[in-house]
Amino acid sequence: MQQNRHAVDQSVESVEPDDAALRHADTQESLRACYAVMKQLRPHLQSEEDFLDRIARQQAQTYRLLAAWEDGQAVALAGYRFQENLVYGKFLYVDDLVTAETARGHRWGARLLDALTTVAEQTGCMRLVLDTGLANALAQRFYFRQGLLSSSMRFGKPINPVKAIV
Repeated sequence: MQQNRHAVDQSVESVEPDDAALRHADTQESLRACYAVMKQLRPHLQSEEDFLDRIARQQAQTYRLLAAWEDGQAVALAGYRFQENLVYGKFLYVDDLVTAETARGHRWGARLLDALTTVAEQTGCMRLVLDTGLANALAQRFYFRQGLLSSSMRFGKPINPVKAIV
């Protein structure tokens, strides 16, 4: 994983060598700075601590949070991880992509997707994959403009986990 992390850091640097605005949130302080923006996408997050706990668990699965920064503030985020399956081979999965309401229209989403495309290329991934809600027409239009194509439909159902009896 350390080798992947180095490759990812190099990839992002090569995307925007003259602009330090995109960088990973790898410290507790930088992750805390991302919470308010992520809360706009994931309103079900209970608290900043809930957010940090979830991030910590996901990091064990190669999750990283790439952030766009303006004046020291996170203004857009792309959470992603590396996965592999029989359908795609090795791929980069985008868990989260959000721009703060106050920063929309500045092409942060496009810049983050471009950076993640470079990360995917430079780490040997065969695809970049993300999911969006069927009713989210604005996001779908944005993804089509960025060159992403709809190639499948995901199905799911909620599960009520059985609590272990101790």
